Amino acid sequence: MAIELRDTDVVWRNARLATMDPSINAAYGLLKEHDLLVRDDKILAILPTATLQTGSCQVIDVQQRLITPGLIDCHTHLVFGGNRAYEWEQRLNGMSYAELSAQGGGINATVSATRTSSLEQLGHSAQQRLAAFMAEGVTTIEIKSGYGLDLENEEKLLQVAQNLEKYNPIEISATLLAAHTCPPEYKHSPDAYIDLICEIILPQLWRKKLFDAVDVFCESVGFNLEQTERLFQEAQRWGIPVKGHVEQLSNLGGSELVARYHGLSVDHIEYLDQTGVEALSHSGTVAVLLPGAFYFLQETQRPPVDLLRQFNVPIAVSTDFNPGTSPFASLSMVMNMACVQFGLTPEEVWLGVTRHAARALGRGNSHGQLRAGAYADFVVWDAENPVDIFYELGHNPLNTRVFRGAITHSNI
Repeated sequence: MAIELRDTDVVWRNARLATMDPSINAAYGLLKEHDLLVRDDKILAILPTATLQTGSCQVIDVQQRLITPGLIDCHTHLVFGGNRAYEWEQRLNGMSYAELSAQGGGINATVSATRTSSLEQLGHSAQQRLAAFMAEGVTTIEIKSGYGLDLENEEKLLQVAQNLEKYNPIEISATLLAAHTCPPEYKHSPDAYIDLICEIILPQLWRKKLFDAVDVFCESVGFNLEQTERLFQEAQRWGIPVKGHVEQLSNLGGSELVARYHGLSVDHIEYLDQTGVEALSHSGTVAVLLPGAFYFLQETQRPPVDLLRQFNVPIAVSTDFNPGTSPFASLSMVMNMACVQFGLTPEEVWLGVTRHAARALGRGNSHGQLRAGAYADFVVWDAENPVDIFYELGHNPLNTRVFRGAITHSNI
């Protein structure tokens, strides 16, 4: 089909395109010496270099630089109050988590600090963290609530996420994680707290269009299977996609439950077994690996990567950025960790922060690939191969960041 370019179109010429398109029979979906044509906020076409008359439209010669889809971080807890560095120091000095919790530390310390922080204070600190992600080429990011644990403060966290998207060139997928843990006032009444979420928090914040999906910490120290299913049933009643923090510390069967509800993703999954993997394979649910938390907590039980491969479960990789167990605002560092700690190949990692991460956010048809019709979110790198991007930690080879067809950062 002939393409007639408009004056407002942009041609990114003479590139190495790591498309992540499964229809291209090459590692990373790599195309050498190709042009990327952009119209408005979408990719119009991909063609061999200089096969199309460009007329008077803008042409940007990237001189054989690498172009990839914009990075997607599909699991973060970016918005919170306070700081738990002192707690980490105490743990390194030998204090147990139980002792810290008894002194008001742990997640309850973050809940307390978040509740006493204003919308503006939370927004200021979150903006600084978000800037670090964008500087590394992230164009879509998920942000969970979960440190408010009541209607007022969960809404405050989600409102911060909405404001961040409004004032930054990035897409934010907000997730309601009110079922992160029981707040102090419901410490001995977890069923009553789940009722509060289902009857008040979830419906009221959904009506305000403040989140895209519902998450839960289904674990021996979180919520059990019955409480998790109660939440999933309510989400299903409203037509809200679900996902879960599951099988991080033990195998409760949370992944099978998420799969039964055709959830978007299961996250952590260090203790996932073959039965759970088979359930994910049948449901199409994405397995999200979080090597930052694995590293920071000095865990030893690795997720079942070989089983995930065997049953063709899509694998995503994310930072799990949070103040207690993964304080790393660097997706490139976590990509490196996923190779070193979990044995993923560089190509698997790249798919994990592009195509599969998009699927984990319910955006697989429009994000995470360079192909006609996808959003024009991409990064030009001062690099030849995709592995170069996260091989040398501390060096950022980002040359140009493009969001919705517009340049947001450029060294060209």
